[in-house]
Amino acid sequence: MLVDDHEMVIAGLKAMLAPFQGRVRVVGSAIGAEQALPVVASLTPDIVLCDVRMQGASGLDLCRELRERRPDQKVVLLSVYDDEQYLFQALRAGASGYLLKKITGDELVRQLELANSGVTVIDTALAGRAVDTAARLQSNEFWPGARHGLTHRESEVLSLIVTGLSNRGIAARLVVSDETIKSHVRSIYRKLGVGDRAGAVAAALREGIFK
Repeated sequence: MLVDDHEMVIAGLKAMLAPFQGRVRVVGSAIGAEQALPVVASLTPDIVLCDVRMQGASGLDLCRELRERRPDQKVVLLSVYDDEQYLFQALRAGASGYLLKKITGDELVRQLELANSGVTVIDTALAGRAVDTAARLQSNEFWPGARHGLTHRESEVLSLIVTGLSNRGIAARLVVSDETIKSHVRSIYRKLGVGDRAGAVAAALREGIFK
């Protein structure tokens, strides 16, 4: 079953998988996580192939909810984000795989077959970096906030939030656009489980991310 918040993406995935009907069959689709829950419950698909970032509830949220309702439900997350921190979050959520949207149709089918057999499937290049990141995390050789899932750039942004800079001030300091900083801030809030700047500062200080 396919889940994405863009109908065009779902149509593209269906077209990509169509030549492999002898190996994989799309039994249904849903626009967004909220619509997906009742559809998955009625169809009980072998695998849910879901985008990571969607409006409203994310693919990670959907994965957790589906696994709580049915522990043996396999969920493979598909993303444009080539970021090992998203991979770690996906695995913590119980995902059976994390693949990048640049994947070819033949490789996607092969990975879905592996996931269906019980193998956790991960984009090859991303898996290599993830092993290195995990080793460095284990030895505490990493940037502040890494253990909370923050990327290096998000850690930089959080440190500047703690100092009191506005989004515009942070953008000027890091020489990026305001929209880029807004995206980082939203991600920081989600990973720290907070809803505003005060909460982010409090979490950073409480967790010892920054002294």
